[in-house]
Amino acid sequence: MELQPTEIILHKKSRTLEVIFNNGEKFIFPCEYLRVFSPSAEVRGHGIGNEKLVTGKEHVNILAIEPVGNYAIKPIFSDGHQSGIYSWKTLYELGTKHEENWQNYLKRVQG
Repeated sequence: MELQPTEIILHKKSRTLEVIFNNGEKFIFPCEYLRVFSPSAEVRGHGIGNEKLVTGKEHVNILAIEPVGNYAIKPIFSDGHQSGIYSWKTLYELGTKHEENWQNYLKRVQG
């Protein structure tokens, strides 16, 4: 079975994105988390070691979500960022590795 969302719900008040996959798993992503882990070249860089540490996004929200074919979404963030394309695989990995990713991010921010 190919993993794909059955529901994607934007909660603007709590600044979270809820994604429910067809295997029953549900992830609730803070918009800040999705923004700082954007799969865009702007954040990921153009190769290993070129990643950019994005900070100051505590209050960022998602204004809209555009579908990208049948395989991804493109969130439009309130800070103007809109070049990240989040495939179903990327969203699932961000969900399953949320705690680990966030702890590593906090360590990088603290230096």
